[in-house]
Amino acid sequence: MKVRGRKVLICNCEETMDLDARRLAGENGETPTIHRHLCRAGIAAFEKSLEGGEPILVACTQEAPLFSEIAEDAQASDRVAFVNIRERAGWTSRGQDPHAKISALLEEALLEPEPAGLMTIESSGLCLVHGAGQQALEAARMLAGRLSVSLLLSDASDIVLPSVMDVAVYSGRIRAISGSLGRFDVTVDGYAPILPSARREPQFTMARDGARAECAVIVDLSGNPPPLTGWQKRDGYFRADPKDPAAVARMLFEAAEMIGSFEKPLYVSYDASICAHSRSGRSGCNTCLDVCPAGAIADAGDMVAYDHSICAGCGACAAACPTGAVSYAYPRRRDLLARFQTLLHHYTRAGGRHPVLLLHDEAHGGEMIAAMARLGRGLPANVLPVALHSVFQTGHETILAAIATGAEHVVWLSDPRKADELPPLQAELALTGALLAGLGHEAVGRFHILDEADPDAVEAALYALRARETQEPRRLEAVGGKRDVARTVIAALEATGEAPAQVIALPPGAPYGRIAIAADGCTLCLSCVGACPMGALADNPDRPQVRFTEAACVQCGLCADTCPEKVITLEPRYDLRPEAMSPRVLHEEEPATCISCGKPFGTQSTINRIAEKLSGNHWMYRSAGQTDLIRMCDDCRISAQWAMPDSPMRMGERPRPRTTAEYIEADRAGLSIEDFLKRN
Repeated sequence: MKVRGRKVLICNCEETMDLDARRLAGENGETPTIHRHLCRAGIAAFEKSLEGGEPILVACTQEAPLFSEIAEDAQASDRVAFVNIRERAGWTSRGQDPHAKISALLEEALLEPEPAGLMTIESSGLCLVHGAGQQALEAARMLAGRLSVSLLLSDASDIVLPSVMDVAVYSGRIRAISGSLGRFDVTVDGYAPILPSARREPQFTMARDGARAECAVIVDLSGNPPPLTGWQKRDGYFRADPKDPAAVARMLFEAAEMIGSFEKPLYVSYDASICAHSRSGRSGCNTCLDVCPAGAIADAGDMVAYDHSICAGCGACAAACPTGAVSYAYPRRRDLLARFQTLLHHYTRAGGRHPVLLLHDEAHGGEMIAAMARLGRGLPANVLPVALHSVFQTGHETILAAIATGAEHVVWLSDPRKADELPPLQAELALTGALLAGLGHEAVGRFHILDEADPDAVEAALYALRARETQEPRRLEAVGGKRDVARTVIAALEATGEAPAQVIALPPGAPYGRIAIAADGCTLCLSCVGACPMGALADNPDRPQVRFTEAACVQCGLCADTCPEKVITLEPRYDLRPEAMSPRVLHEEEPATCISCGKPFGTQSTINRIAEKLSGNHWMYRSAGQTDLIRMCDDCRISAQWAMPDSPMRMGERPRPRTTAEYIEADRAGLSIEDFLKRN
């Protein structure tokens, strides 16, 4: 059978999956051959497929190494792809029909997402081992065969010194670590080198604090609290409990490979031009800084700076970013939505009902699904698994798109060891729930976070999901940035909702809303207009006026923080009315007109307040003529000041210039310079 031009090979794994070839027929009606033992007795069928020169999709991942080896021998490895239908669909409880899900999984596997960019990291293999006693020394010597190792001992009391010192040994305590694989910067207190003459026990000399060194890899066996943010996500930093020999052995095995060149995905992209972080020293949006668990984002003035070598790709910054300045690229938003739509469309087209999207990571989630398939009932037939690098990458626009395209439930299978990364996702779910309810759709009980390491608990939760009224799947175009996609999805949900509200109240911190200006305190200084990074606030060159476009507002708060009178307040909400897309006047006043030429300048109320405060109370505005200067435009004010008899700009009559001819004539007349100047 061919699907989208690729030949698909399906195996029922020695009849452990009950598959009906007719139920898996392609859109062209072609029925696939169901192999019984493709990886062994039926391997000839795979080898024959390689001869055809066409791309192949093998519906098996367990034996992918074997198939890949055969394909490599045939110089066809670039034409072979794999998809797991066994643990994800075929191994399920009796009474569950996996065919619709398998059809959807095959279609999803043929999508070709745009690859993320890559960065190259170079590791010299310079390794720092930090720990106590003989255990740390032995670990350092084990790594010395692969890496260039230095040992920093926090305690050297039980060390037996070797006759050949094949690692450099120092004493000290790590105060701070920054950087990542290939470029760590370490600060050490109590730093002291070992004395080569030490006999019975190690001796160190010339200890000093604040010593700094660079290394490529760090192996931490100290048992002390890690001295850096998000150490679990920091490439090149290895840590294990010194009391757990198995964990220490695994760590040393992994660390020994950290030398050479490595490629790392660029998980996010950043567009500083639409970032609302700061303006002119005023702080606005700090969302990405607050949610990053790895410490990969830093304040850089009016924008932020990403250290891609530290970024572990959790995606929380992209999910929470109100403007879309940060976008996730592993996968990109449009590719993720294409996966959702492909799964939901082909599942329902093949007869599936009540679809549920299960978002999981490859490591923890993959293990849970495999355990359920092998030891339990497996995934329910209506649960469509979506493997991601991180489940925390989904923002409200993506979640709403999943509902709009037909999902009845969305479930996140999260690793309990990453519980500190849940708050940003929970905030996005609160926003999504408010929007969905306001749009006239049932929101309660549709989103579920399974923060579980027990496959039985996950399985029970998935089978307990309540079936809802199935919506007809629809396709949406993920065109534009984050807010453009959100607006498209919200419009689609509004069209299908029951009595959607015109204005939806949103929780605090939502990236949509309006501002209000207290008119009695506003001076129309327009500081807020200059501070707004999104162009939501604008002035009018012809009148004293502040205009506001609600659809552009991201509730960053820069306008309120910049306002000198502190008369601006924020209100999170989503306005579905067309007026939200157009500018409207928040505050305006009559312009003051120049009493001399009639040109408008400033606001009448401001000019009146200034005149009232200064008239007769300031030495420059004692007379009526001086007070009238306040009510003039810049040009007329200068002219009027010049004409005043006591104008400080009038310096007296300018002396007549003397010419060379006059000097020559005076010389001929015998006049001295003094007499000449007096006469002229």
